[in-house]
Amino acid sequence: MPLYIHALACAFGLGSWVSINGLWVELPLIVNVLPEGWDLPSYLTVIIQLANLGPLLVTLAHKFCPGRLREHLVIYAFLSIGVVACVLLAVFWKNTTVILGQPRSTAFFILTFFLALVDCTSSVTFLPFMMQLPAKYITTYFIGEGLSGLVPGLVALAQGVGMSKCVNVSHVSDNLTEPGPPIFIVETQYLPPNFSSEIFFSFLAVMTAISLGSFIILNRMPRTFALSTENLIPDSDAVATVCRGLEDPMDPSPNTKSPEEEEKMRSTVLLSKPLHSSYQLAFIYFMVLWVNGATNGLLPSVQTFSCMPYGNMAYHLSAALSAVANPVACIIAMFYPKRSLVFLGVLCLLGSVFGGYNMSMAAMSPCPLLQDTHLGDAIIVLSWVFYTGLLSYVKVMVGVILRDRGHSALVWCGAAVQAGSLLGSVIMFPLVNIYHLFQSGDACNTICPL
Repeated sequence: MPLYIHALACAFGLGSWVSINGLWVELPLIVNVLPEGWDLPSYLTVIIQLANLGPLLVTLAHKFCPGRLREHLVIYAFLSIGVVACVLLAVFWKNTTVILGQPRSTAFFILTFFLALVDCTSSVTFLPFMMQLPAKYITTYFIGEGLSGLVPGLVALAQGVGMSKCVNVSHVSDNLTEPGPPIFIVETQYLPPNFSSEIFFSFLAVMTAISLGSFIILNRMPRTFALSTENLIPDSDAVATVCRGLEDPMDPSPNTKSPEEEEKMRSTVLLSKPLHSSYQLAFIYFMVLWVNGATNGLLPSVQTFSCMPYGNMAYHLSAALSAVANPVACIIAMFYPKRSLVFLGVLCLLGSVFGGYNMSMAAMSPCPLLQDTHLGDAIIVLSWVFYTGLLSYVKVMVGVILRDRGHSALVWCGAAVQAGSLLGSVIMFPLVNIYHLFQSGDACNTICPL
């Protein structure tokens, strides 16, 4: 297999989530400019959930118009929208509109919705396109998908966004008749980044354009190297499980069996599926609901509150490394799958413990535990990494288990994913933006009790 095809597949996967991951790692700089401040992550979480309209429409098109949806045209359209939205974001991201007497970042929110629409829809369009290629190219695509979280994080670290220092600023009394001595007040002074947010958003546009260009080349290349599906089913259990229930993957020959043989074959296929009791199925769907509610709704809304009190570097590392932990967990699940419900339940519990620690530190902001210590910085970063990695592994393996149960199980799995994500976002939005249960702090003026 030519190496340049692997490079194209990797570059194509790079455009899957690069825009949204880029917005998350750029937050330390954005929150200091936009009027929403540290409440911005909760708004982003809700906007990203609304963008699931794209995958829903694609799924409905497959359901009610099977075979009529041309996925390559959908990919062309959405990647083009992503490039245009990134360019417009670089120009208009600071623009605000007064709504109900308060300035709001309407331009930023609208463009973020379109970027989220592109990235969310990639999950139901990019991978089906890659299934046309030999199975080994799909692994390269997942590497590119992982880089969509790593590359923006590294660029944001090089940008040095949100770095600050404490300076003494003198204030002179306005009373001209009796001028008093100058008063020195410690203020937070944010250091200018190495390059602006406009350049960073332009970088996201270039990455999305590279993904679009790679897709154009892949789509136009001769299919002689790619369209052979020989040995796909013996080499990949994942393909067999997808095909199972739609047609018999063990028998590619025409249907010449007697009714008795067909019934025996159906029984063999059914017996090969994992059997779960109603209680086990309820536990599986509960894990789907909880894991997606936590990873897509509850915790992203408070990541700034939990990490920023430890410093900008701690926030950058937690955002970048947790973005990498997701694809790494997916790759581990591909090579080391463990379907034991007890094992997955333990991993879900451990991930929830790390998530509980992150939520607790956010609730204690601006004075969390072990603040201003290297140990506290290391714990909060590792907690976010392990939280994301463990729950991502559980998410993948639960999906594999339900996939083997057939199409109906996958439909209910998708419903549980969206319900959990929506529920988490709905819970956190009023807590952050209406009741203000989470407080941001000034690193230079916040005095925490010993």
